[in-house]
Amino acid sequence: MSFRDASLDDQLIVETMLGRPLAGRFAVVVRRLDDAPVVIENEPHLRDGTPMPTLFWLVDPELHAAVSRLEGEGGVHRFESLVDPKDLARTHDEYARRRREVTVRTDAVAAEGGVGGTRVGVKCLHAHLANYLVGAKDPVGAIVATALDVPPLRVVDVRA
Repeated sequence: MSFRDASLDDQLIVETMLGRPLAGRFAVVVRRLDDAPVVIENEPHLRDGTPMPTLFWLVDPELHAAVSRLEGEGGVHRFESLVDPKDLARTHDEYARRRREVTVRTDAVAAEGGVGGTRVGVKCLHAHLANYLVGAKDPVGAIVATALDVPPLRVVDVRA
């Protein structure tokens, strides 16, 4: 499987959203209906070979701020308590499998763990929402999306 880089325009937009350049390759995989980037897929290694555990990254400023508010209100523990631990474990396993599938570099140490770089529980609602928005069966991401009433978005196929 190959990895397709973001366009130069998308790179500039995402770097502006984040307030800094990214240290690795990425592609926009979810967009708003006006074409603005919402979720990026990171190549599993940074340019220097450092493992990048976050495969899907929520970059939309509005959604990011809304998820941060949920986390600040204790959402991580609250939402974790609402999902079946077996479903959550399957979500982490599937995330790790997807990251392995798109790993290009075989000469560097690979990231381990699932959503948010963890193997158990919930670490980051942003990562779970991003995972859900790309189409994964992520029970935590589904709860977050419902809580935020996420608007219609468009998933982009970036496989070459």
